[in-house]
Amino acid sequence: MDPEIAALAGTAGTTVVTLMVTTAWESARDGMVALWRRFQPARAESIGEELEAGRAELLLARQAGDAESEAELTAEWQGRVRRLLLARPDVADELRGLLDELAPSLPDEPETRHIHLQARASGSARIYQAGRDQHITER
Repeated sequence: MDPEIAALAGTAGTTVVTLMVTTAWESARDGMVALWRRFQPARAESIGEELEAGRAELLLARQAGDAESEAELTAEWQGRVRRLLLARPDVADELRGLLDELAPSLPDEPETRHIHLQARASGSARIYQAGRDQHITER
């Protein structure tokens, strides 16, 4: 599988589940349903229902202190988005646009921001990657 698709699906699933318990929930749900409506219209209504059911489960899990349920729900939505991207690669640009719209609504908690870095080097190449500040001193 294309690592870019996997990364995009991971970000989308995490974003949607994170926003399930915020004031931006309706925007996230409506955006995902609109995406499915455009690319897989027969599934759009059930996706909306599954998102609502997932939100209800997540709210109950949080009240019970069940962190595993949130991780499972995130993995579930990452898988759904990944399958959509595999079936319809043309979804990627619109999905990126939706994620860009939703990004300001994400809480500023470090555990909700996921960074995926990928690099390939050959020969004597050097790669420097950082999720935040990076200071390099070479001599």
